[in-house]
Amino acid sequence: MRKLLGYILSPFHYLFWALLLLIFHPIQWICFNAFGYRAHKWSVDALNFFLVYTNYVLGNTVKFTNKQNLPIGRPIIFIANHQSLYDIPTMIWFLRKYHAKFISKIELTKGIPSISYNLRHGGAANIDRKDSRQAITEIAKLGTRMKENKWSAMIFPEGTRSKDGSVKPFQAGGVATLLKKCPEALIVPIAINNSWKMVRYGTFPLNTFISMTWEVLPPIEPGKTPVEELMLQAENEIKKALGQ
Repeated sequence: MRKLLGYILSPFHYLFWALLLLIFHPIQWICFNAFGYRAHKWSVDALNFFLVYTNYVLGNTVKFTNKQNLPIGRPIIFIANHQSLYDIPTMIWFLRKYHAKFISKIELTKGIPSISYNLRHGGAANIDRKDSRQAITEIAKLGTRMKENKWSAMIFPEGTRSKDGSVKPFQAGGVATLLKKCPEALIVPIAINNSWKMVRYGTFPLNTFISMTWEVLPPIEPGKTPVEELMLQAENEIKKALGQ
């Protein structure tokens, strides 16, 4: 029944997504070129607010829980498991006050209205997975921007999306580079649950009536702890929150 409803409702969901990306592309351009970073960020936040609530067209729900007293004005590295592309708008919207920037594939910087523009101009680290030197350099630049601007970063250390919700081993390289440039950053794990079910059948049809959750877990002070241990701690905390 859910799959059948997906065939009916998915076109409406995609229509709203496409309209929002097209509408906000010139809004972003005007905000960035006429008013600078803060106005551009406002436009990106507004876009992601609307993208989050397109989930409800499918009968899906979004619950974001943050019971942590996270500092404002201190760089944070948000570490999350990755289940689908729909993880991202929710994190951008609900964590907007932390100025979190993504580490993303360089391929996404071209051809996608609004999204590509934001990746090029919003402060993200756009990496070429086939060029390790370029990737490390871009992540290091993000670490420097975090330190200078008190920004944060969002990273999916599994390296790829999970197709069944199981958490894959976390890789330490990206976080190690960020901490090298911004050692004062706080590490905050986020457990994402059930967004993989939305794309269980692929990009079409999208699944319907799924309860998706995002939970911010207790922060981890890096100190002098080896990055590999920090990543294992974050991985285990996320698995625990997901019951894995």
